[in-house]
Amino acid sequence: MQTVFYKVAGHTYKLTFADDNNSKEIIKSSEPFIVEGLTDGTQLLFELIVDDTFRPDKKGEEIGQFDCGGCDYGVYQLADGTYQILIRDYKDNQCALLEVKEDFTIGHVALNGDYTMRNFGLNNTLMLMYAFSAALKNTVLMHSSVVRKDGKGYMCLGESGTGKSTHTGLWLKYIEGTDLMNDDNPVVRVTDDGIARVYGSPWSGKTPCYRNVEAPIGSFIQLRQAPYNKITRESTIEAFASLLPSCSVMKWDEKKYKGICSTVAKLIEKVPNFLLECLPDEAACKLSYTTCSKAADK
Repeated sequence: MQTVFYKVAGHTYKLTFADDNNSKEIIKSSEPFIVEGLTDGTQLLFELIVDDTFRPDKKGEEIGQFDCGGCDYGVYQLADGTYQILIRDYKDNQCALLEVKEDFTIGHVALNGDYTMRNFGLNNTLMLMYAFSAALKNTVLMHSSVVRKDGKGYMCLGESGTGKSTHTGLWLKYIEGTDLMNDDNPVVRVTDDGIARVYGSPWSGKTPCYRNVEAPIGSFIQLRQAPYNKITRESTIEAFASLLPSCSVMKWDEKKYKGICSTVAKLIEKVPNFLLECLPDEAACKLSYTTCSKAADK
């Protein structure tokens, strides 16, 4: 048995590997976030027990599908509120079966397949556990590519294929002093001091960028492909419509959904939101940098 603690965006969670098939080596992307344990009187965000021998006593009723990066996960629920989530990869292979308390504080997961499938299953299990256990703590997991410049994080949002990574790549190429914080799933949190911050995470899509870094958010940038370059500041309603779809949500879980909506509303109050209609070129990145950095300095 192996027990490991991780701390992401100020929240600590615990993994217990209960059998010899699994260990922390399955999720090397999480290594920068390992800590010795709980400190300063903090509480666990969640605990996950990894055990391939785990089998649920009962099968819940199917209540929906959860879309995670193009993979649909079957979601089931028992009478006491416990969730069961079947995680499949892009080839429709069953990689993991998760059973978790309704508040996502304690879960058991059985992994399946070779190293690649186990890595996919455990990483995605952790993303789900993190996103929904933190939903009432002013914390969201956001689908975004984020760069840091002059100590502030600039977050590019948009549907898959919009060009988020392409645009942040242009910042890295043309805006001196820029670094990549995360390329797919950073954590966003409104901390106790009222500041909206973005954090690196163990989940960065196809780009191996697993950095334990943080920064106040300078701007949100909603990308839209166009044959021209134009940037406009979004209204409150437009900003809400841009940010919410970028967050991991389960709409049927009313309490968590309301918590995430509340966090998004706070983010809109604190952070400028822009719509960038653009080409994938140098001019577009310089336009967004100039506009967003000025707004962040105000």
